[in-house]
Amino acid sequence: EHHLQRAISAQQVYGEKRDNMVIPVPEAESNIAYYESIYPGEFKMPKQLIHIQPFSLDAEQPDYDLDSEDEIFVNKLKKRMDISPLQFEEMIDRLEKGSGQQPVGLQEAKLLLKEDDELIREVYEYWIKKRKNCRGPSLIPAVKQEKRDGSSTNDPYVAFRRRTEKMQTRKNRKNDEASYEKMLKLRRDLSRAVTILEMIKRREKSKRELLHLTLEIMEKR
Repeated sequence: EHHLQRAISAQQVYGEKRDNMVIPVPEAESNIAYYESIYPGEFKMPKQLIHIQPFSLDAEQPDYDLDSEDEIFVNKLKKRMDISPLQFEEMIDRLEKGSGQQPVGLQEAKLLLKEDDELIREVYEYWIKKRKNCRGPSLIPAVKQEKRDGSSTNDPYVAFRRRTEKMQTRKNRKNDEASYEKMLKLRRDLSRAVTILEMIKRREKSKRELLHLTLEIMEKR
């Protein structure tokens, strides 16, 4: 930018453009010999450009995304344990969504996650350390919304604000606001039911292991 400033200053002082005051511009090249080696002309139009993901609970992707620090940690952990980047994202996502202002404890983390205890301990300690160094309330970036008590009315960073009056909908259709809230509540209840079933499955698995160990102890005796 100093070339531009010198040219402007020279024009203001002398009133005309000087030959030695030139703004450098990169030259455009043509007849590049290595273009074909970098961009081979072997592209073929695929049959399907848009891929639709099946709409089910198992196909939902976690909201948490890995960063460079997480990739280094996962690569180190792969040498000792069996873990994938998607599995790590799901674990951090469950820990974040299971926590409020205060992070969950290790015992609560074991109930939220379905993996081995040693893997849970490694990921939990890494998550706690990263959460303490995080400036925001959560590692998952979220849109700032208006509070229910209306205290953030004048905040310019609030993205979505509630309507002051009740939403007017057509009388002949059942798509009013109450039905929408019922659907949200139903989806939240189903999600909680899935979490409870996963915890029951983990409990029954632990009971079965305890029964096998007790039977083995009796046989040894």
